Amino acid sequence: MEGVDRAAARRVSLAGTPSGLVLSAGGPVPTGVLEQPKGAQMTEAKGLSKPVKLKPELADLLGAAELPRTEITKRIWDYIKANGLQTKTENGKPENAGKYIVADAKLLPIFRKTKSTSKSGKLTDLTQLQEGRTIHMMQMAAVVGANVEE
Repeated sequence: MEGVDRAAARRVSLAGTPSGLVLSAGGPVPTGVLEQPKGAQMTEAKGLSKPVKLKPELADLLGAAELPRTEITKRIWDYIKANGLQTKTENGKPENAGKYIVADAKLLPIFRKTKSTSKSGKLTDLTQLQEGRTIHMMQMAAVVGANVEE
């Protein structure tokens, strides 16, 4: 909008139809522009935003039968932080900070379902994990994947 006097343009647009305008950071916007067209439907959630069915142990921990993967990860982290289950050293004592997660009695059944191979060929096998032992935080994606029904 080079060469346009914004103040004058605003006065003109506000003078025309004051009841049909909504103010925005960039100036007035016609009311209909911000609204969803009639008959338009919301698009279906896809990818990480699509709700997935949780396996029973994870559903019990998170208190929901279906959640998007992003929300699953967030709620697991909320639980870990609320219970001080992070540590800076492998198999160290919980200290509520660090890149390792200490398996407690509630997380153990969820972690033990995890046995997967990444695209790079790295095996994540937590089936023999013991309470009080740790997993690296980068293994959380495998944990979530092992606890949802495809």
